[in-house]
Amino acid sequence: MKCKEGLPVLIIRAGDAFCKDCFKAYYVHKFRAMLGKNRLVFPGEKVLLAWSGGPSSSSMIWQVQEGLSRESAKRLRFVPGIIYIDEGAVCGQSPEERAKTVVEMKLILQTIAFPYHIVSLEEVFNLPTSVLQPVSQGPRGFENTYKEAVDGFIQQQQQQQQRAPEEGGGEAVLSDEQIQEKLRQLSTQDPVGQEEVAGDSLPRPAQTTALMTLFSSVKTLTAREELLQTLRAHLILHVARVQGYTKVMLGDSCTRLAIKLMTNLALGRGAFLAWDTGFSDDRHGDVVMLRPMRDYTLKEIAFYNRMFGVPSVFTPAIDTKAPEKASIHRLMESFILRLQAQFPSTISTVYRTSEKLVKAPRNGDAAGAATARCLLCMCALDIDSTDSATAFGAQTLERLAQKLSPAPVLPTGAPGRPCCTKGTRLQPGCCRDTRPSSEREEPRASFIEQLCYSCRVNMKDVPFLEPFPPYILMESQCRSQRAWEKQEVQEFLFEESEEEALHPLGFSPQF
Repeated sequence: MKCKEGLPVLIIRAGDAFCKDCFKAYYVHKFRAMLGKNRLVFPGEKVLLAWSGGPSSSSMIWQVQEGLSRESAKRLRFVPGIIYIDEGAVCGQSPEERAKTVVEMKLILQTIAFPYHIVSLEEVFNLPTSVLQPVSQGPRGFENTYKEAVDGFIQQQQQQQQRAPEEGGGEAVLSDEQIQEKLRQLSTQDPVGQEEVAGDSLPRPAQTTALMTLFSSVKTLTAREELLQTLRAHLILHVARVQGYTKVMLGDSCTRLAIKLMTNLALGRGAFLAWDTGFSDDRHGDVVMLRPMRDYTLKEIAFYNRMFGVPSVFTPAIDTKAPEKASIHRLMESFILRLQAQFPSTISTVYRTSEKLVKAPRNGDAAGAATARCLLCMCALDIDSTDSATAFGAQTLERLAQKLSPAPVLPTGAPGRPCCTKGTRLQPGCCRDTRPSSEREEPRASFIEQLCYSCRVNMKDVPFLEPFPPYILMESQCRSQRAWEKQEVQEFLFEESEEEALHPLGFSPQF
């Protein structure tokens, strides 16, 4: 034990016994060290804390609250806000249960005294297409920029202290605590109200029905979980942009990231592991996702919350009470946790492996051109040529073979054709659809071409596109239109090599 004075109250690992004070100092130091080592959060910057009510995100908010308090030795200097997304509609909660959960969340949020935004998942049907359009950020020196921001913040404090005696009518010199408190109050009073993003009341029944229709149309639990994560990320990104937040902190723990790494490998997202499990995720450009809790195991978080009374709210997830083999996520979670029980270094080994992953430079960033992004997860497209000896090439050949040899069509009203029952509208692929097969399959084929490999695999379990939120379908149509227009004018454009051959000395033609 480090202090050699107090009585040990818990053991994290073999030989690591902590008293209560030593464990708190150890826990706080890990959070501060993670932020200080990466230096991505600048003084005075607005940071949105994503809160699900669970232990990990609750502990993260508690660390931020203590870091901003006056008793803290080295205070945090950013301006926090909290977002909670109500996912009760897809997790089996009734309207009464959802309202009760929101009330419990508000009681906790009011004690924290941070500005908060309670948003229902149904709000994805009101999102604009700009959510799927990343904002490019130019390269910059993070080290110099961070130092300049800290120096500017300190100079601003000194100037305020010098102006205070001249203005009079108050304290001669504002203390550091008062300056931090005033900065937090001024910066969190956002002129944009919460009504523009979502109200505190339950969503309209029509939106809830549309959301239930979307998730009920997905065949497997694995695809539903991936879809939920995608819509949640889009909603958080939109709220951050509307409210002026440039950073978003997520509560992913070390245990959860180890499970996520293995799950994403099984889902074909190996090319994006550095973004999905790393400390920072800058795929959106103007809003960066951070994971400051990635050094904590679930055991450490549970002990800390228990010992220091960190409040949390249990809410059912989409896979609550699901069997072990119901989805790839559940299967990988049970596998990792069972292996951890037998070999205690399993999670730490997987986690340390994820730390070694490096983000590959994007070709578009190097050349200054826009990089093609996946329509759903917004990562760079990892597609390959059709005839390549890869999983993507095999998937593409399989789809082409299905187009060349379509399945036999059942007669109208036959069993197995629910689209032909009386009182139902015309469904995609229905035998009553008299359009040519090429016209019927064109929207879906164009949609799938805009996805990465992992999202294409998940789309196999999504038979229809109509239930998707409008902003996704509209962005897909816009991308298809731009690709068609580019293809139409491509033959009239000069390539760079052709221009150099025509004008080797750099002279432009004179007309």
